[in-house]
Amino acid sequence: MGPSNLNLLLAIVAGSAAGGVGGYYYRKIRMAGETENAEAEATKLTDDAKRKAKEIVIEAKDEAIKISETAKKEEKERRDQILRLEERLASKEENLDKKFTNLDKRKEDLEKRKEEISDIKTQLKALRSRQEETLINLAKLTKDEAKEKLFKLVEKDYKEDMVSWIRKVQEEVKEDADSKAKDILAYAIQHITQDMTAETTVSAVQLPSDEMKGRIIGREGRNIHALERATGCDFIVDDTPETIVISGFDPVRRAVAKMALEKLIQDGRIHPSRIEEMVVKCEKEIDKTIKEAGEQAAYEAGVSGLSTDVIKILGRLKYRTSYAQNVLRHSIETSKIAASIAAEIKADIKIAKVAGLLHDLGKAVDQEITGTHAIISRDIAKKFGMSEEVLHAIEAHHEEVEFKSVEAIIVKVADAISGARPGARRDSLDNYVKRLKELEAIANGFEGVEKSFAIQAGREVRIIVNPENIDDLEATKLARNIADKIENDLKYPGQIKVNVIRETRAIEYAK
Repeated sequence: MGPSNLNLLLAIVAGSAAGGVGGYYYRKIRMAGETENAEAEATKLTDDAKRKAKEIVIEAKDEAIKISETAKKEEKERRDQILRLEERLASKEENLDKKFTNLDKRKEDLEKRKEEISDIKTQLKALRSRQEETLINLAKLTKDEAKEKLFKLVEKDYKEDMVSWIRKVQEEVKEDADSKAKDILAYAIQHITQDMTAETTVSAVQLPSDEMKGRIIGREGRNIHALERATGCDFIVDDTPETIVISGFDPVRRAVAKMALEKLIQDGRIHPSRIEEMVVKCEKEIDKTIKEAGEQAAYEAGVSGLSTDVIKILGRLKYRTSYAQNVLRHSIETSKIAASIAAEIKADIKIAKVAGLLHDLGKAVDQEITGTHAIISRDIAKKFGMSEEVLHAIEAHHEEVEFKSVEAIIVKVADAISGARPGARRDSLDNYVKRLKELEAIANGFEGVEKSFAIQAGREVRIIVNPENIDDLEATKLARNIADKIENDLKYPGQIKVNVIRETRAIEYAK
């Protein structure tokens, strides 16, 4: 190799080494710049995060202040409401005291009138004796004959006065009794009137479309048969659009069937094994709901210390109705009314309250046990250690046994009030027509009655009497006798007005 070539080769090697060193330092400077940029970006992100965190803390504090102010405002409103309620209650108590004072005064006036009537009767007897002697001396009549004529004379002269006096006394007594009864009952039910959900022995399930009916029925009906076997209810698929009807006498089973079908429709997987799995799951949910309903009912009625078994049986009444009135709501209502009445008349509030809540307990299992629901309720309560006083009030609320305590009468009255108030129950057409016929039959069975008409949906019976055979005094007696007969022979909600009409018509024709 010549010198020129050697020099050229050394120059090339030196240039390559210088280029490599320069590239190295270039990459190092570039990486340092990127590091500084990353640190600056990280610092910026940290600052933004701190600023946002401060903003969130400030917003949270503002929201907490707003919530605190709202809570203070609501608390003030509730305190004002409680004060207003206390003022109203104090006013009602003052009015009630005034009414009691007036009632005592009226009783004193009535006693004075009784004494005056007694004096008048004494004077009348003396007058009769003198008239008897006069008649015997003048007419040469025997004592019995003179007495008969005297009685006819007195009856003729004073009959209208007697009728007027009887009516006046009856109106005064009725006014006092009605006033006192209204005060007690109004106090008992003023806070518990409520709408009742109308339920029957069938439940309807809405479908998203009519195509779902085929999926529910399944191939050769296997799905619907599986539903009926698992739930014990009938599934009715008819021409009603987008609806399936579930029929069953047991309301709890019907509730399980409805819930299971709704969840199957929502889930979309409908086949026998899935149906059985869903029914078991819904049974557990319904059991939980029943227990919660029983606990809520006991809490709402203010009854504590009930066993878990009694709570569960009580909760089953949530799915039970009587004349379309929910039995659980009716039991709570009866308990509250009984407690209020017991408080008013100084009876045992606890006994009345517990018996009122448990009086229809047997309706939860009356499909499985024979006997009247009052006796079944008594047996259940006895099994779980209720006191004898509570047991008697439960078994006597339909007068199947004779009353032995005032609390038993209170429970009967509270049960009747809850069932008879407007809107609480619906009666069947057959029972309605039967009651009207029985009312008219009772009225027509009395002598002197020409016609009778049951009107006002059976709340009144209007009776037309023969004026020649029945006078005003006898008409008053007849109304009382018919009312007593209705009370003894019929069972009905509320009260029935007996209206006896006696009138004389004089008719002439101008020719």
